Amino acid sequence: MLTALRSTFSGRRATMDTLIAVVGATGTGKSKLAVDLACRFNGEIINGDAMQMYRGLPIITNQIPVNERNGIPHHLLSCVDFEAEAWRIGQFKREALRLIDDIRSRGKVPILVGGTHYYTQAVLFKDSLVGEGSEDKEESDIPAESASSSEKWPILDDAPEVMMEKLREVDPVMAARWHPKDGRKIRRSLEIFFQTGRRASEIYAEQQALKKETVQNKEGLLRFSDTVIFWVHAEKEVLNGRLDSRVDTMIEQGLMAEARKMAAYIDEQHAQGVEVDQTRGVWVSIGFKEMVPYFAALQKGDMDETELEKLRKECIELIRIATRQYGVSQVKWIRNKLWQALSEANMTNRLYLLDSSDVSQWQKCVAEPSERLVESILRKEPTPDPKSLSRLAEEVFSAKEQKARATVLDNTCYFCDVCNKTLAGDEQWKIHLAGRAHKRAIKSAAKQANMAEYIRQRKLESQDLKRESAAVTEG
Repeated sequence: MLTALRSTFSGRRATMDTLIAVVGATGTGKSKLAVDLACRFNGEIINGDAMQMYRGLPIITNQIPVNERNGIPHHLLSCVDFEAEAWRIGQFKREALRLIDDIRSRGKVPILVGGTHYYTQAVLFKDSLVGEGSEDKEESDIPAESASSSEKWPILDDAPEVMMEKLREVDPVMAARWHPKDGRKIRRSLEIFFQTGRRASEIYAEQQALKKETVQNKEGLLRFSDTVIFWVHAEKEVLNGRLDSRVDTMIEQGLMAEARKMAAYIDEQHAQGVEVDQTRGVWVSIGFKEMVPYFAALQKGDMDETELEKLRKECIELIRIATRQYGVSQVKWIRNKLWQALSEANMTNRLYLLDSSDVSQWQKCVAEPSERLVESILRKEPTPDPKSLSRLAEEVFSAKEQKARATVLDNTCYFCDVCNKTLAGDEQWKIHLAGRAHKRAIKSAAKQANMAEYIRQRKLESQDLKRESAAVTEG
């Protein structure tokens, strides 16, 4: 067992280009692992969770309790008033990079941990490609989205179909990539064209070429060469049960009181003629928005105690559902976005899956493997194949590698005239063509065509009879 609480790797030299990142779904143990590693390797933690940046709401935002931090400094945690908007990616990235430099200057190891994975990814990678339709809006070649853009170009507030027609005119390459109803991506491509006078497709192509050149020159796309990323993962069914229990614990610890505090603030602002935008910032946090119907019913006062209790339980169940769904979306981001970025950088060997399904095996399955890996990184020693850490790691990474070998990326959108449906990519198109819905639509279209032809023939026969009848009458 690895024992020392404070690592011997405390010298500045060992930490000059080291970054430890911890990612994973909510409830898997990311915060615990970050504290374990900080204790072991003289580290400090940078929070990468947008909701946990808000102060005064430690339960709803799932902040690690003070007594579980073991005295480790936690940066960007509980640092923003809850009426403020969530930080944009660029703002987070700049502050996180500043903190990384500061932590290293004191001879310590920076550890980035959090569930807002696009925050994490912006720090991990150099100023690389702004994802087509992504939320990365802070790079130099692409202007940031602006609330005033629609004032200059009113078409940006039009229906997706109207914007798509314009996009096909100015940038047909990008138009072919987006679904006709994906208004956000279509709007973004048009906005780039209006603001720069250049096609978004041309800018993205240039960035891709630059990225390829960077990799070929072996400069690397990872911002820090000694980066190790730990993905704390758990079997889905196990995690779902854990998350349900955690929601119950949060209720016991005072989630309702925090949610009431937020609701009271909204009421106060409303009384002053100020409407709070509940679609952004901490207002979208899981645990508040689900309880809004309950608080509204309390305020209205038209339900008896039995009805109120039933509504309260329904709202709590919605919190459980939303928490599970959020965990799924976090895993999807890692499997797709993060994996793809690492693949493009030829650095998938820096992503290590740690199986936290069985909490009783934490030391064996999570703590010890992660410590050995960090020691290897700090000592510039070879690191093992990520698939070798566990059965779950072998299963997940083998599937990703197999899919990567078999899949050829295709950004083309296909339109099915029969189903009146647009599909993104060759794989989805093939799946659609082989699907039952498409085959039923073909049969239905064939029946309709046959019926239409039958009706047409009957009309022709009727017209012929009328002409014959008219000719007889005239005769």
